[in-house]
Amino acid sequence: MINFNYESEFTLENEEAIASWLSAVIVSENKTEGEINYIFCDDEYLHKINVEYLNHDTLTDIISFDYTMGNEIGGDIFVSVERVLDNSKDYNTSFDEELKRVLVHGVLHYCGYKDKSEADEILMRSKEDEKLTMFHVEQ
Repeated sequence: MINFNYESEFTLENEEAIASWLSAVIVSENKTEGEINYIFCDDEYLHKINVEYLNHDTLTDIISFDYTMGNEIGGDIFVSVERVLDNSKDYNTSFDEELKRVLVHGVLHYCGYKDKSEADEILMRSKEDEKLTMFHVEQ
């Protein structure tokens, strides 16, 4: 089950479409959907989590806590809406596209994809692009 929670003024306009797409992404990776909670927040909220739990004193767009067990993926994914907005400007893309990229990025981590090395990052970007295409096909 995919849940959306809000710790900021932001709310998704198309929760059902996003949840359906993310569910399809999980199936396309031969995984089973467990409970995935997205928590939308601001920079300050996510920064506190980054410092307290990860000992990183930086701003970030996403932090995920992975509770995957075997083939059933699940976890809590915190998303800074402020960071996504800034990144969309930096990468010259729409807020909607950048938000979908971040949302699928979290799920892809749960599916086993990493982004620490350059090779891993290239594969992650490729998978993000592939899964973003799935959203456009479904709509």
